[in-house]
Amino acid sequence: MRHGETVDNALQLMQGQVQGELNAVGLRQAEQVRDDMADIHIDIVVASDLKRSSDTARIVAEPHHQPVVTTPLLRERDWGDFTGRYIPDLKGLPWPENVEKLDHLLNRACQFLHFIYQEYEGLTVLAVGHGIINKAIQAVYYQCDMKDVTRMTNAEVRRLELKHDYNGNTPSAPANDKNFCIT
Repeated sequence: MRHGETVDNALQLMQGQVQGELNAVGLRQAEQVRDDMADIHIDIVVASDLKRSSDTARIVAEPHHQPVVTTPLLRERDWGDFTGRYIPDLKGLPWPENVEKLDHLLNRACQFLHFIYQEYEGLTVLAVGHGIINKAIQAVYYQCDMKDVTRMTNAEVRRLELKHDYNGNTPSAPANDKNFCIT
Protein backbone atom coordinates (compact mmCIF):
# COMPACT_ATOMS: atom_id res chain seq x y z
CA MET A 1 0.00 0.00 0.00
CA ARG A 2 1.08 3.57 -0.62
CA HIS A 3 0.52 6.18 2.10
CA GLY A 4 -2.37 8.64 1.92
CA GLU A 5 -2.01 12.04 0.29
CA THR A 6 0.23 14.51 2.11
CA VAL A 7 0.46 18.27 2.23
CA ASP A 8 3.56 18.05 0.00
CA ASN A 9 1.85 15.67 -2.48
CA ALA A 10 -0.90 18.25 -2.96
CA LEU A 11 1.72 20.99 -3.47
CA GLN A 12 3.70 18.77 -5.90
CA LEU A 13 6.83 18.92 -3.75
CA MET A 14 9.44 16.14 -3.89
CA GLN A 15 9.30 14.53 -0.45
CA GLY A 16 11.91 11.81 -0.51
CA GLN A 17 12.86 10.87 3.02
CA VAL A 18 11.26 13.80 4.85
CA GLN A 19 8.59 12.77 7.38
CA GLY A 20 5.57 14.27 5.62
CA GLU A 21 2.12 14.98 7.06
CA LEU A 22 -1.15 13.52 5.82
CA ASN A 23 -3.60 16.20 4.72
CA ALA A 24 -7.40 15.94 5.08
CA VAL A 25 -7.66 14.00 1.81
CA GLY A 26 -4.93 11.60 2.94
CA LEU A 27 -6.66 11.00 6.28
CA ARG A 28 -9.94 10.23 4.46
CA GLN A 29 -8.09 7.91 2.05
CA ALA A 30 -6.53 5.97 4.95
CA GLU A 31 -9.91 5.77 6.70
CA GLN A 32 -11.52 4.45 3.49
CA VAL A 33 -8.89 1.73 3.15
CA ARG A 34 -9.35 0.92 6.85
CA ASP A 35 -13.09 0.50 6.28
CA ASP A 36 -12.63 -1.48 3.04
CA MET A 37 -10.14 -3.85 4.69
CA ALA A 38 -11.83 -4.15 8.09
CA ASP A 39 -13.04 -7.70 7.37
CA ILE A 40 -9.82 -8.88 5.71
CA HIS A 41 -7.56 -10.91 7.98
CA ILE A 42 -4.23 -9.16 8.62
CA ASP A 43 -1.61 -10.72 10.91
CA ILE A 44 0.92 -7.91 10.95
CA VAL A 45 1.21 -4.32 9.73
CA VAL A 46 4.64 -3.10 8.58
CA ALA A 47 5.30 0.47 7.52
CA SER A 48 8.05 2.83 6.53
CA ASP A 49 9.46 4.66 9.52
CA LEU A 50 8.53 7.95 7.83
CA LYS A 51 5.51 9.62 9.47
CA ARG A 52 3.24 9.76 6.42
CA SER A 53 3.39 5.98 6.02
CA SER A 54 3.32 5.03 9.69
CA ASP A 55 0.32 7.34 10.25
CA THR A 56 -1.50 5.73 7.31
CA ALA A 57 -0.63 2.27 8.66
CA ARG A 58 -1.91 3.05 12.16
CA ILE A 59 -5.28 4.16 10.76
CA VAL A 60 -5.65 1.08 8.55
CA ALA A 61 -4.54 -1.23 11.41
CA GLU A 62 -7.21 0.03 13.85
CA PRO A 63 -9.88 -2.66 13.27
CA HIS A 64 -7.21 -5.38 13.29
CA HIS A 65 -5.87 -4.36 16.71
CA GLN A 66 -2.35 -4.80 15.40
CA PRO A 67 0.65 -2.66 16.30
CA VAL A 68 2.62 -1.14 13.45
CA VAL A 69 6.17 -2.41 12.95
CA THR A 70 8.32 0.22 11.23
CA THR A 71 11.38 -0.30 9.08
CA PRO A 72 13.72 2.03 7.18
CA LEU A 73 13.73 -0.54 4.34
CA LEU A 74 10.37 0.90 3.24
CA ARG A 75 11.54 4.52 3.17
CA GLU A 76 10.99 6.47 -0.02
CA ARG A 77 13.88 6.99 -2.39
CA ASP A 78 16.31 9.61 -1.16
CA TRP A 79 16.00 12.41 -3.71
CA GLY A 80 19.03 14.29 -2.41
CA ASP A 81 19.10 17.92 -3.56
CA PHE A 82 15.74 17.44 -5.35
CA THR A 83 14.04 17.01 -1.95
CA GLY A 84 11.59 19.82 -1.21
CA ARG A 85 11.60 21.15 -4.76
CA TYR A 86 8.55 21.71 -6.96
CA ILE A 87 8.30 18.57 -9.13
CA PRO A 88 7.28 20.25 -12.44
CA ASP A 89 10.42 22.41 -12.23
CA LEU A 90 12.64 19.29 -12.15
CA LYS A 91 11.71 18.01 -15.62
CA GLY A 92 14.78 17.81 -17.82
CA LEU A 93 17.25 18.73 -15.08
CA PRO A 94 20.31 16.53 -14.53
CA TRP A 95 19.99 14.42 -11.41
CA PRO A 96 22.11 15.49 -8.45
CA GLU A 97 24.88 13.09 -7.44
CA ASN A 98 23.28 12.60 -4.02
CA VAL A 99 20.06 10.99 -5.33
CA GLU A 100 19.84 7.37 -4.13
CA LYS A 101 21.17 5.13 -6.91
CA LEU A 102 18.77 2.71 -8.59
CA ASP A 103 20.82 -0.37 -7.66
CA HIS A 104 20.73 0.67 -3.99
CA LEU A 105 16.97 1.22 -4.14
CA LEU A 106 16.37 -2.17 -5.79
CA ASN A 107 18.66 -3.85 -3.27
CA ARG A 108 16.65 -2.29 -0.45
CA ALA A 109 13.46 -3.58 -2.08
CA CYS A 110 14.96 -7.05 -2.23
CA GLN A 111 16.05 -6.82 1.41
CA PHE A 112 12.49 -5.84 2.34
CA LEU A 113 10.99 -8.87 0.57
CA HIS A 114 13.58 -11.09 2.25
CA PHE A 115 12.74 -9.52 5.65
CA ILE A 116 9.01 -10.15 5.18
CA TYR A 117 9.59 -13.73 4.05
CA GLN A 118 12.00 -14.50 6.90
CA GLU A 119 10.05 -12.80 9.69
CA TYR A 120 6.45 -13.40 8.63
CA GLU A 121 6.38 -16.45 6.36
CA GLY A 122 2.83 -17.72 5.97
CA LEU A 123 1.27 -14.62 7.55
CA THR A 124 -0.83 -11.92 5.93
CA VAL A 125 1.18 -8.70 6.04
CA LEU A 126 -0.05 -5.23 5.19
CA ALA A 127 2.97 -3.16 4.17
CA VAL A 128 2.62 0.63 3.87
CA GLY A 129 5.33 2.39 1.92
CA HIS A 130 5.83 5.07 -0.71
CA GLY A 131 5.44 5.40 -4.46
CA ILE A 132 8.99 4.70 -5.63
CA ILE A 133 10.03 2.07 -3.07
CA ASN A 134 6.73 0.25 -3.68
CA LYS A 135 7.49 0.36 -7.41
CA ALA A 136 10.97 -1.07 -6.74
CA ILE A 137 9.50 -3.86 -4.59
CA GLN A 138 7.10 -4.77 -7.39
CA ALA A 139 9.92 -4.69 -9.96
CA VAL A 140 11.90 -7.18 -7.86
CA TYR A 141 8.81 -9.31 -7.21
CA TYR A 142 7.74 -9.42 -10.88
CA GLN A 143 11.35 -9.48 -12.14
CA CYS A 144 10.87 -6.53 -14.45
CA ASP A 145 12.14 -3.00 -14.92
CA MET A 146 10.63 -0.31 -12.71
CA LYS A 147 9.35 1.51 -15.79
CA ASP A 148 7.10 -1.49 -16.42
CA VAL A 149 5.36 -1.12 -13.04
CA THR A 150 2.33 1.16 -13.07
CA ARG A 151 2.51 4.20 -10.77
CA MET A 152 0.61 3.78 -7.51
CA THR A 153 -1.85 6.45 -6.43
CA ASN A 154 -2.06 7.60 -2.82
CA ALA A 155 -3.61 4.94 -0.55
CA GLU A 156 -3.65 2.37 -3.35
CA VAL A 157 -3.37 -1.25 -2.23
CA ARG A 158 -1.75 -4.00 -4.30
CA ARG A 159 -1.47 -7.64 -3.31
CA LEU A 160 1.75 -9.67 -3.62
CA GLU A 161 1.99 -13.30 -2.52
CA LEU A 162 5.47 -14.40 -1.50
CA LYS A 163 6.14 -17.98 -2.52
CA HIS A 164 9.90 -18.02 -2.05
CA ASP A 165 12.68 -16.17 -0.30
CA TYR A 166 14.10 -13.05 -1.95
CA ASN A 167 17.61 -13.52 -0.60
CA GLY A 168 19.51 -12.95 -3.79
CA ASN A 169 18.63 -16.26 -5.40
CA THR A 170 15.42 -15.75 -7.30
CA PRO A 171 14.11 -18.94 -8.91
CA SER A 172 14.66 -17.63 -12.43
CA ALA A 173 16.57 -14.78 -13.99
CA PRO A 174 14.68 -11.48 -14.27
CA ALA A 175 13.28 -10.74 -17.70
CA ASN A 176 15.89 -8.04 -18.24
CA ASP A 177 18.80 -10.25 -17.08
CA LYS A 178 19.59 -7.93 -14.16
CA ASN A 179 20.19 -9.40 -10.73
CA PHE A 180 18.10 -7.10 -8.53
CA CYS A 181 18.84 -9.01 -5.36
CA ILE A 182 22.41 -8.06 -4.56
CA THR A 183 23.95 -9.74 -1.54
